[in-house]
Amino acid sequence: MNHKEPIWTKPFISLFLTNLSVFTVFYGLVSTLPLYAKDALSRTDEEAGLLMSVFLLSAIVVRPFTGKLLDLAGKRKMLWIGLFFYLICTICYYFITPFGGLLVLRFIQGVWFSIVTTAAGSIAADLVPVTRRGAGLGYFVMSTNLAVVVGPFVSLFIIQSFSFDVLFIVMSVLMLLGAAVALLIPRIEIENAPAVSKRFTFNDLFEKKALRVAFLGSMIAFSYASILSYLSIYAQEKGLLTLANYFFLVFAAVMLLTRPFTGKIFDEKGPAYILIPGFILFLCGMLILSVMDSGFVFLLAGAFVGLGYGALVPSLQTLSIQSTSVERSGYATATFFTLFDTGMAIGSYVLGMVAISFGYQNVYLLSALIVVFVIALYLFSLKKSSRSA
Repeated sequence: MNHKEPIWTKPFISLFLTNLSVFTVFYGLVSTLPLYAKDALSRTDEEAGLLMSVFLLSAIVVRPFTGKLLDLAGKRKMLWIGLFFYLICTICYYFITPFGGLLVLRFIQGVWFSIVTTAAGSIAADLVPVTRRGAGLGYFVMSTNLAVVVGPFVSLFIIQSFSFDVLFIVMSVLMLLGAAVALLIPRIEIENAPAVSKRFTFNDLFEKKALRVAFLGSMIAFSYASILSYLSIYAQEKGLLTLANYFFLVFAAVMLLTRPFTGKIFDEKGPAYILIPGFILFLCGMLILSVMDSGFVFLLAGAFVGLGYGALVPSLQTLSIQSTSVERSGYATATFFTLFDTGMAIGSYVLGMVAISFGYQNVYLLSALIVVFVIALYLFSLKKSSRSA
């Protein structure tokens, strides 16, 4: 009987909990700040969308440099520094009320978000056994999957039952706990790691071998921006805002139930066995959202989107890391998230324009068309790879 190296070690669990807190705050604010801008600050839908775009813009600007930064300063040290400033930014939401100040805060927090998430993803790749990387990184991404439901579910409940001030306090306390847990993560030594050069080149901005996979991820992020930025407003328009938090509950539940199987299939059979069904399920979820007219259909869409997204993102992230060497895991992670954030930011802005001109139903139709394009692109790349083989 083959002995499998463990994934759920103490450092891995600590990193899992830290990442959970970071993304819970991220998703919690993303799902409620558009409502905060509209209801509390009397802003338009377009301005509400800017709160997401400006956050991701800063992440996009900084992310390409984080791989080099992690090599020079150390992954663990940059994780701690990033968490400290991410926490400070979260606390500041309670005190900053002018919309212009809120945009500046979102930009600054996006900088630290990019550093924290790149460092966490890279450390996770170092912690999990190489032979179980598909399953290990899949489990790590479960922290993000949990945050998809915990963040919006708790945040929407708080603003419906209490106030936005209470929301900002709860998010700050949660982030404080997440930062404290990160202090338990030890330093990781990589055997035979080459010396880090202080010179800066194009290879320090992007991992070229990961670009193709990262581009597919950016297209999925473009489509997924419709969920993050506009689902709460769309649900409010349909009279289903009270079910928005349950949408994310269903979304996360199906991801968590299927995660152990998808990671195993990825490692044993290959990525195509996960990605192709994932694309199809994600496409179905977007199409269902575009025609939803009842609570049942709304939650059904959440199940399809959750199944697809839960299969696609960890698999694409794992593929990008596997495309290069172990010592370049930080650069591959940064490359993947740079393009992912770019797709999210562009999607948030473009889909906001579509919503203003054509309505939210067409936002989800366009998101579905984007997924069709990604499926065609992936199938073409598979065919090209088989010919080369």
